[in-house]
Amino acid sequence: MKAIGRLMIGITVVVVASGIINLYMIKKYEDRILDAESLEQMASDCILVLGAGVWQGNRPSPMLEDRLNQGIELYNSGVSNRLLMSGDHGRKDYDEVNVMKAYAKDTGIEGDHIFMDHAGFSTYESMVRANQVFEVEKVVIVTQRYHLYRALFMANELGMEAYGVASDPREYYGQRGRDFREYLARVKDFFYVLVRPKPTYLGEVIPIYEEGSLTDD
Repeated sequence: MKAIGRLMIGITVVVVASGIINLYMIKKYEDRILDAESLEQMASDCILVLGAGVWQGNRPSPMLEDRLNQGIELYNSGVSNRLLMSGDHGRKDYDEVNVMKAYAKDTGIEGDHIFMDHAGFSTYESMVRANQVFEVEKVVIVTQRYHLYRALFMANELGMEAYGVASDPREYYGQRGRDFREYLARVKDFFYVLVRPKPTYLGEVIPIYEEGSLTDD
């Protein structure tokens, strides 16, 4: 019985601590979630669009398409003249970032204004690489709101001045599962920010003010 009691206490502590971390992460930078008009007068180094699933035929998934459309809108409104597409290109047969760049170019954006982070394998790695590889100091992050709290927390805690715009024009299938995974991911990344493990790759510095073609493969 004593063992069961200790187990129950341990579970309770973990649940309560996880809830506190989630609430803290959501509240700390929620005032940095703005609309496009509020950002037009705040010159930023780049607009960072976070990757999501890509479907067969090199089509962005609905979530990714909405992020891209929001990022393109911010670019066209003058928030920044640089787009940084950060996503998973860890295999030859799966490539988020080239799909993202092609989508933006098809809207008329100059290719050299679009940078690709091929090793944005996680939100944490996207933030570390934006700062250390692309030398971004002030950034506008684009993703869905449920994900934006964690992205803003990490970006600001890792040394950037970060703001965000939520891209949620529709409902997405499977959102309850994403919300649960995000709850756990906030706890994980809270400790990642404290420990600061090295990302999978860093590589040479490619300043965001140079040419996006430097990131082409």
